[in-house]
Amino acid sequence: MAHSAAPAYRHGSPARVGILLANLGTPDAPTPSAVRRYLRQFLSDRRVVEIPRLVWWPILHGVILNVRPRRSAAKYREIWTAAGSPLLVHTERQGRLLAEVLQARGVTDCDVVIGMRYGNPSIATALDSLTARGCDRVIVIPLYPQYAASTTASVFDAVAAWGGRTRNLPAFDFVRGFHDHPAYIAALAASVREHWARAGGAPDVLVMSFHGVPRRTLDQGDPYHCLCLKTARLLATALGLADDAWRATFQSRFGRAEWLKPYTQDTLIELGSRKLARLDVVCPGFTSDCLETLEEIAMEGKQAYQAAGGGAYTYIPCLNEREDWLRALADIVAPHLAALARPAEDDADRAASRERARALGAAQ
Repeated sequence: MAHSAAPAYRHGSPARVGILLANLGTPDAPTPSAVRRYLRQFLSDRRVVEIPRLVWWPILHGVILNVRPRRSAAKYREIWTAAGSPLLVHTERQGRLLAEVLQARGVTDCDVVIGMRYGNPSIATALDSLTARGCDRVIVIPLYPQYAASTTASVFDAVAAWGGRTRNLPAFDFVRGFHDHPAYIAALAASVREHWARAGGAPDVLVMSFHGVPRRTLDQGDPYHCLCLKTARLLATALGLADDAWRATFQSRFGRAEWLKPYTQDTLIELGSRKLARLDVVCPGFTSDCLETLEEIAMEGKQAYQAAGGGAYTYIPCLNEREDWLRALADIVAPHLAALARPAEDDADRAASRERARALGAAQ
């Protein structure tokens, strides 16, 4: 494989760190053709679908990509905004605001970009942008609080694939997750408390819904299930909830195989059948609102709960651009910035480095 050309190396260039905020991704538009492109890339990832290609390929190309795009596009149209896909809009704002928070903390030699594992802007494009800006150290932050092979590790795969084509690799630091980071839990708790203050108090039950994964991944050693439950327990403790006042559930089941339980939809129906006066749902596994929160939980979940006999239902939004979340994100990245720190150089040091290089025959 040929390696891509790297930006010209310049002796004595100021040290810069790049931060890549990586998220799942989104179609470019709420249309069947755009959704088909997105699903083809997403469902072709071996981290996402571990079924042997000989079995999976006919299902994907013969059935799913011919049927699901139209249905999914209709759902995307329900949540699409004038600014575009909510996931992309929120992630872009998070990148810009994180840079501002770091700047306010005195971090001036840093660039923040976003990249999507599937769709645009791609992780490769984001990394190209950072290296073009002179970043020789890069911190990768998958915006998944709880590690899973199908999400966090897949981001690593994309970074490694880019590295396999790149001549001049930066130094990398990789944030594995932040499911129990105190600042992240505190931001979640503050978000819920603020909602309860507006609503006049806590609900009968708070459901904490996480994205599901196949049950076999737990049996094969993936820690995701345990990390989700720890996040839920820490959030419940921060909120002072009794054991019967909250549930941790898993949503977005796909296919016929068993996934992590209890399923969110089944739980909402069961709670609705109990004629609860009020139910709230929060999604601590998502840092930005997206199709799975705005359509599946806020719309479909409410319909299922109330059709079963439940009363008031409220979806509590993701952290999105909350100030406490952006401060938490800066706290999460802080030790990684310290780990990649280089000794400070002034202009005279850099000039001397360039002159020594030229004396030895360097072009730059």
